[in-house]
Amino acid sequence: MAVVVPSTHAPRDRARGRARPWLVAAFALMLLGPSAGLATSVAASSPLGDPGVISQWNLIAQSTLLGDTTKRPQEHFLYLAFMNIAIYDAVVGIDGRYQPYGLHTSPAAGASDQAAAVAAAHHVLETYSPYAQLTLDAAYATSLAAIPDSQAKTDGIAFGILSANHLIAQRTNDGRNANITYNKAPAPGVWRPTPPANLPMFVPWMGAVTPLVVKSGAQFGEPGLPYSLTSKQYTTEFNEVKSMGGNAATGSNRTAAQTATAIFFSGNAQVQYTGALIDQADTRDLDIVDSARMFAAVNTSIADGLIAVWHAKLKYGFWRPITAINLADTDGNPDTAVNATWVPLLTTPPYPDYVSGYSGVTGAFTRSLQKTLGTGQLNLTLASTSAAGTRQFAKAGDLNAAVINARIWLGIHFRAADVDGVKMGQKSANWVLDHAFLPIGG
Repeated sequence: MAVVVPSTHAPRDRARGRARPWLVAAFALMLLGPSAGLATSVAASSPLGDPGVISQWNLIAQSTLLGDTTKRPQEHFLYLAFMNIAIYDAVVGIDGRYQPYGLHTSPAAGASDQAAAVAAAHHVLETYSPYAQLTLDAAYATSLAAIPDSQAKTDGIAFGILSANHLIAQRTNDGRNANITYNKAPAPGVWRPTPPANLPMFVPWMGAVTPLVVKSGAQFGEPGLPYSLTSKQYTTEFNEVKSMGGNAATGSNRTAAQTATAIFFSGNAQVQYTGALIDQADTRDLDIVDSARMFAAVNTSIADGLIAVWHAKLKYGFWRPITAINLADTDGNPDTAVNATWVPLLTTPPYPDYVSGYSGVTGAFTRSLQKTLGTGQLNLTLASTSAAGTRQFAKAGDLNAAVINARIWLGIHFRAADVDGVKMGQKSANWVLDHAFLPIGG
């Protein structure tokens, strides 16, 4: 397990209580747009740049991606990984401490790591979301204005753009938006579009995208379906989600607390986990190098985990609970009773059940954060786009378990899809952190 190298920068006079306002800012930026970044200046005594630019540009990226009508939410994790890798290579290329991801070029001596991080982030975002050029340029100007003009600033900007261009070139023809469609014929156990919108599968090409570190989507994305429709396990999981996952009209056996947990984990996972990373960077007082590494490692793990998840969804095409329960009289299982009017608490997303995307993202998030920080005590604070307030999770297992249960209580997954989704994310994160973002010297 990788251990964070202690910070080498001079102490900054930063209030320890800033963590929760960062979470508020994460949601405010969704509404205010990229130009509302939180600019801060470098402390004169610090040999390293202000780490706040890493969090700032992740908020700007979040806002930019949420406003990009050319991309589905599932794609956002890919572009966050692209941006954070470019930032990481720019920062460690200047400051060292960790091995570069892909850029093995030396910058000009004394180049500003802060300027490099800003330039790398801006160039990646303007390349992949050109609709936001004006607001991105405004945020860019604001960030750079916090850095005194100098040759170090000029050299940092040049190196950041170089890092971004290197990443962009690497990701050319990587399988994004390939002409791949879901084409399994409807049958018992097979996914088909679900009501009320009956939309086709979102981003079916994602499972064939070339991962960032993992070998391919198939490396962890072919676990095999865990059961047949007549198995005891399937019967148990069918009856669990039927009993616990219905909406108010259908009825369920959920408690009020279980319903609240389900709703908390029914929103945008990218916003939720970006806010949590910002909180971690702040409360752990990470310097710009360790902050860049954490954001890059975690977002890369999530992106590669999600590629594996989508590979499994397209390959196995297992039906969702709403279809399974509405058509239970076709599954050949005498112990699964049909309910043609059953409706889940949350409208079912337009892609197959196995495995769960939210669970895969969560498994990758928690495991990569454990390995990056070198501790099992994560002490996470999470907000939600679907519920007020925050929730605390001391350990990875606490969050993993909450998400697994929540997706069942929402009525949109069988338990195996969530359990195996977490495992798939964990395996992807293990591979990523064992092969990339390593300390210099191993």
